[in-house]
Amino acid sequence: MRPATAVRPWLSDADRVDAAVYAAIAATPTPQLDRAMRRLTSAADYSRLWLGAAAALAVARGPRGRRAAGLGLASVAVTSAVANAALKPLTRRARPDRDLSSVPLGRHVRMPVTHSMPSGHTASAFAFATAVGQVLPRDALALRALAAAVGYSRVHTGVHYPGDVVLGALLGSSCAQLTVHAIDRRSAS
Repeated sequence: MRPATAVRPWLSDADRVDAAVYAAIAATPTPQLDRAMRRLTSAADYSRLWLGAAAALAVARGPRGRRAAGLGLASVAVTSAVANAALKPLTRRARPDRDLSSVPLGRHVRMPVTHSMPSGHTASAFAFATAVGQVLPRDALALRALAAAVGYSRVHTGVHYPGDVVLGALLGSSCAQLTVHAIDRRSAS
């Protein structure tokens, strides 16, 4: 059996689980959570949430905060380029059908026109949190929790499957580690 043939059934199973988790979230009534998730996902549009966090760190944490903010924003830039210019066109995964899954209208945000995998919002969120954590480890826990909430908000509002979010988190964390390493190496030379 060729490797590609052996992987296909596994991918089909993973896709079915992904769709089932998405449908379960859509079917769970959460009227108190809906507004908060819409607001959070919108705050993360165009990395506004991370720009604000970077500004707060730069002001409140002095030189280490400015370094952390710079590394965080550099990591967001690299991750966004990889996610949007390379991976989304490569994966070509369609966005979920909110109507078919009966995602409540109160959760809806504008449906992006790009491909679904990976979640760029989640990738940027984890990139920022991971990079900041390299300089300010105490701040990393809160930022990672916020990044996870942003990722969940993408599923809750119906614009991503859970697998898109998981891949986005892995991508953002990995890109941030590589970005910080590259910047540190360049600074040392």
